Amino acid sequence: MGREDKATWKSNYFSKLIQLIEEYPKCFIVGADNVGSKQMQQIRMSLRGAAVVLMGKNTMMRKAIRGHVERNQSLEKLLPHIRGNVGFVFTRGELVEIREKLLQNKVRAPARAGGIAPCPVIIPAQNTGLGPEKTSFFQALSIPTKISKGTIEIINDVHILKEGDKVGASEATLLNMLNISPFSYGLVVEMVYDSGTIFEPRILDIKPEDLREKFIEGAARLAAVCLVIGYPTVASAPHSIANGLRNLFAIAAATDVEFKEAEKLKEYLKDPSKFASETPAAPASTIAPAEAPKKAEVKEESEESDEDMGFGLFD
Repeated sequence: MGREDKATWKSNYFSKLIQLIEEYPKCFIVGADNVGSKQMQQIRMSLRGAAVVLMGKNTMMRKAIRGHVERNQSLEKLLPHIRGNVGFVFTRGELVEIREKLLQNKVRAPARAGGIAPCPVIIPAQNTGLGPEKTSFFQALSIPTKISKGTIEIINDVHILKEGDKVGASEATLLNMLNISPFSYGLVVEMVYDSGTIFEPRILDIKPEDLREKFIEGAARLAAVCLVIGYPTVASAPHSIANGLRNLFAIAAATDVEFKEAEKLKEYLKDPSKFASETPAAPASTIAPAEAPKKAEVKEESEESDEDMGFGLFD
């Protein structure tokens, strides 16, 4: 009877996993290290209506997926990532929003000897309230202290653990004595699956503004290379046309060559006084200088002519 119950349970698990894979186009592969049953229950409740959490043995998950690969070849991409203490979070919603809900369900936890620090741990300078008999703990960890009013005081901030360090017995004991719970545990998103594509969770942090900035930067570099090597492309053509038009204006200004676009430029060069008639009058509140230098007029005249000639279309 026991074997039949176990076989039935496995069959139901396989059916449930395949049903979720077919029903939901997106899922997270999440790590569940140091997550207790009570915390898991809270996570399921917070995701109710938005996502479904399914945990299980890796061998069973791999077997169920392999049996379904013939119907959906993209599921094979999940197999290399089913290792360690992992599970699935299936959803139809926005991946970023579901990930935020997972991050909100982390629980503070004390440091345990033998564990791996998931983040750096810094003990701030403080009066510990501990008696002088505990000085040996601080000396073993090379933490500078002094006795103040009969208690141990830590003089400076101390970086006691780095991310990825193994927590020793002395570090764990000291942190517990100081009532410091430096770590927080919850479901950790390890990989993301979305409609046949699998990628790392950091891709979710990329915003449309970042993509736009990268595209503009790439287009600018492409245009610069094409201009240097003289190879016309869609990115470099507007700059090539603008540069060619400027060269034509320069030639027309220095020679007797004439063409329609350069007529106004030549007219300004022949009679700069015409520029004064097109300049808008200054506001009444503005105190005009007695006499404007001629060089300034020529400079302003050149700038105005650039705009009239159509340079703004290419800049």
